[in-house]
Amino acid sequence: MKAKSTKTSYWQAAPMAAVFTLFFVVPLAVIVIVSFWQYNQYSITPAFILSNYTDIFSGCVRQLPDLCTTFATYLQTLIFCAEVWALTLVIGFAIAYFLVFEVRTPMMQVVLALICTIPFWTSNVIRMISWIPLLGRNGLINQGLLALGVTDHPVEWLLYSHFSVLLAFVHLNTVFMIIPILNSMARIDRSLIEAARDGGASGWQTLWNVLVPLSKPGIAIGSIFVITVVMGDYITIGIMGGQQIASVGKVIQVQTNFLQFPLAAANAVVLLATVLALIFGLTRLVDIRKEL
Repeated sequence: MKAKSTKTSYWQAAPMAAVFTLFFVVPLAVIVIVSFWQYNQYSITPAFILSNYTDIFSGCVRQLPDLCTTFATYLQTLIFCAEVWALTLVIGFAIAYFLVFEVRTPMMQVVLALICTIPFWTSNVIRMISWIPLLGRNGLINQGLLALGVTDHPVEWLLYSHFSVLLAFVHLNTVFMIIPILNSMARIDRSLIEAARDGGASGWQTLWNVLVPLSKPGIAIGSIFVITVVMGDYITIGIMGGQQIASVGKVIQVQTNFLQFPLAAANAVVLLATVLALIFGLTRLVDIRKEL
C-alpha cells in the first residue's frame, strides 16, 4: 500500500513538474548553453568559450579602486533595488497593518485589499506613462508650483531622473509587498498584542517585538518578489529614466537588440546568480516555509 501511495504522489506531481521543466528548466538551460557560444557581427557559432564572461568583467581589475562599467551598473541596479525595497516595505507594512488591525469588518478588509490591486487592471506601461503629464516640464505639478510662486522655473528632476524611476518602481511594486505581509498579519493571534500591552509595552515595542517578528515570513516573500522584479526590469528604467539611466536589465536588452545573444545570455546568468544570492540570504534569515 505504501509503494502504491508513493507512485500516486509522483503521478499527481507529474503535470506540474512537466510544466515547470518545459517553461523554466529548459529555457534556463538554453540560456546557460548559449552564454558559452561564440559570436561575431554576422553569426553565432556553438562552442564552449569563457570569453563572454570575461568580457563582462574585462578591465575591472585594472580600474581598481575605481569601479568598472559592469560593477558601476550592478551598483546602480542594487541601489534602485535597496531603495524600492525599503520604500515598498514601509508602505506595504503600514497598509497591511491598517487593513488587519484598524479595519473592523472582514468585508471592508476584502474591499480595501481589492482596491490595492486596481493598478494591476492596466498594463505597466500605461501606468508609467500616466506619470508624464504630472511630472513633465509642463506637467500639472510644475504648473501648480509656478502658479503658487514656489519656483520661478519648471523643476527638471521630476521626470526622466532617478526620482521618477524610483517613484514608478514603488508605484508598480508596492502591492507585491502588501499582500504577503497582509497574509502574515492576518494569522497573528490578537491575544499576543493584548498581552504585550497588558505587560506595559509601548506601541513601538509591540510593533518591533511582536508584529515585526511574526510578519517576517510575509516580509521575506514580498522582498523576494520586489527584488526579482526590480533587478531585471528595463522597461521602467527606460521609460521613466528617458533612456539615460543604466541598469543590468537595460544592458541585456541593448545587447539583445544588437543580436549579441551569447553576451546577453552571459549577463543574464550573472544577474540570475546575483538575484539567487540575495534570495538565499533572505531565506537564511527567515523560514518562509511557515508562510507556504
